Amino acid sequence: MKDRSNHNPVSVSSHQPARWVHRTGQAFFLMLIGAGIATAGTGALEAIQSRPESSPRTVTTSQLGTTTTAIAPTVSPASDAPSDALNSSSFVAQIVQEVGPAVVRIDATRTVATQVPDVFRSPNFRQFFGNLPEGQERTEQGLGSGFILSEDGQILTNAHVVDGADTVQVTLKDGRTFEGQVIGADPFTDVAVIDIEAADLPTIELSDSDQLLPGEWAIAIGNPLGLDNTVTVGIVSATGRSSGQVGVADKRVNFIQTDAAINPGNSGGPLLNERGEVIGMNTAIIQNAQGIGFAIPINSVERIADQLIATGKVDHPYLGIRMVALDTQTRTAINRETNLNVQDETGILVVEVMPNSPANQAGLRPGDILLNVGGQDVTKADEVQQRVEAAPIGEDLPIQIRRNGQIQTITVQPAALPVS
Repeated sequence: MKDRSNHNPVSVSSHQPARWVHRTGQAFFLMLIGAGIATAGTGALEAIQSRPESSPRTVTTSQLGTTTTAIAPTVSPASDAPSDALNSSSFVAQIVQEVGPAVVRIDATRTVATQVPDVFRSPNFRQFFGNLPEGQERTEQGLGSGFILSEDGQILTNAHVVDGADTVQVTLKDGRTFEGQVIGADPFTDVAVIDIEAADLPTIELSDSDQLLPGEWAIAIGNPLGLDNTVTVGIVSATGRSSGQVGVADKRVNFIQTDAAINPGNSGGPLLNERGEVIGMNTAIIQNAQGIGFAIPINSVERIADQLIATGKVDHPYLGIRMVALDTQTRTAINRETNLNVQDETGILVVEVMPNSPANQAGLRPGDILLNVGGQDVTKADEVQQRVEAAPIGEDLPIQIRRNGQIQTITVQPAALPVS
């Protein structure tokens, strides 16, 4: 293992799904949302159309789809940066000069088998046209970005950039190219670690994304649409966007929202603050939207990367339930379409319990209302997900529920989330 000491299920939503933003790749995932069982698969790569670059000063202040605009507030200068530097565009140029060499281009190649449709295998078709060749393969290429974590060649990027790749090529800003080895990739957080054989590489400092506030500067560097070393600037529009709000409810992470222009090819690249520190990993956009891009907070990226470097994989705790946050409309729809006969109009309703899951073995039932998980009250489905994600696998997790008007506590032992 390399030394890293030198760097610091169901959500009701009408939002359009987010697009993963590497150049030609799109991952398709199916998951029982909340703390449920997940399956992940990769569909055919397809081109993603670019969207117009957004204004670098649009601040989204409400749910996706409804925006208001305001001029970004004056940023208080960091204690180690002169105030006049932050009041001019020169600080961005200086950051790009210092940090740009640590941002890399990632080219991933995949071999995909083609299948002959059943209609072309029929006797009538073969009688007139003969047999079509079976088992042909084609090569698909995807483009993404990444940034160097350690001087000896550990690189962070998105899992969907390297998903299913046969070969990974890493190109530095100075033009050098290296063959990359995928140490590990986690589809549930979309984080991957690549290793190249190199030394004395430039690196980027990591920030503390838990301290991030809306309105702070956001600088994105990457390779959108193959345009290497592209820089865009905006602000942090919001923090703590849930995976359900973003439209990728199978992901176990909350997102940073930014209006810095992010396009296909930016996936895996860094989102930086005004000090040139990484605050997030650029990962997704919403189709047909402008000024709405998303990044994984760097604290989450680093936590997942540490596990991938240590073991090559990440085990996520799960319960095996589908759930929904109740309101009057949702309760009416559930009572109309199921036999649950829900009386509550608020709370987190267990809609389904998976067979042989930890929740099933512990005695949770459809119709239970979740009130408290691990000693903390929950009012949103993503809060349940966060409590479960933080729970140790195989250890007791107390869950307080309301069942038939009576409050009781059930103890569940989360298991490792199945990957397939």
